[in-house]
Amino acid sequence: MEILEADLEKLIGQLPTDDSDKLKNSLEELMSVYPFNKYEYIISNLLGIDKITLEDYLTIREEYLVRNEYLHIYEKYGSPTSFGITWAQSHVHAIAPEMKKPTKKECPGFDNEYDFFYKHGKATIRIEVKASRAVDAKSDDPLFIKALAWSSKKPFDMNFQQMKPSHCDVFVWVAVWRDVIKYWVFPSKDVEINRYYSKGQHRGNVGEGQLHLNHVNIKEFKKYEVKPSELLKKIIKAYKKQSAK
Repeated sequence: MEILEADLEKLIGQLPTDDSDKLKNSLEELMSVYPFNKYEYIISNLLGIDKITLEDYLTIREEYLVRNEYLHIYEKYGSPTSFGITWAQSHVHAIAPEMKKPTKKECPGFDNEYDFFYKHGKATIRIEVKASRAVDAKSDDPLFIKALAWSSKKPFDMNFQQMKPSHCDVFVWVAVWRDVIKYWVFPSKDVEINRYYSKGQHRGNVGEGQLHLNHVNIKEFKKYEVKPSELLKKIIKAYKKQSAK
């Protein structure tokens, strides 16, 4: 969004003084109602006075879409439930379809403690998926407005919550920025002993905790970061570490 704003401000600055002042004054009084916001208003004005052509507009639009490849995840999956379950689990399963959703037939003791399992030899790896999105921590704007790009210097705070390390073998974390999706794979015991892991998130929920991943500590988790193509391989590796004595 910062790049789009800078590009449009540059175009406004190239207008004759009267036109520029008129547009700026109108923007100050403009009431934005999605999808009729200030960006739509600026672009329509620039088109109306022939400052940009339709081809120019399409170029601006295409460049914006490239820079914001994953913005639709903020817009379409607004609630934590639809994002964390509907989108994140489906997304991870599409990357590693070898994982399966547990049922009591295949996993008799299953009680919704984890999201997927994977058979590795005689072992059953229990996998829990957690997801979060990067947003401007100081903004009260709607989710899709305060969504951050990976290169942004603004502070963010992702809360991976309701984690129960004793109920799974491996955690897969998914974090979404406007232009990037990042993945981390952890043996569950590494989460439990991590210095940022806080136990007792909800009163009475024994063994449950949360961990805040933010602009300050994210570099400390670099060793757990994985590429999508190696997700299953890293899950198996994390399980071996988890089960090692």
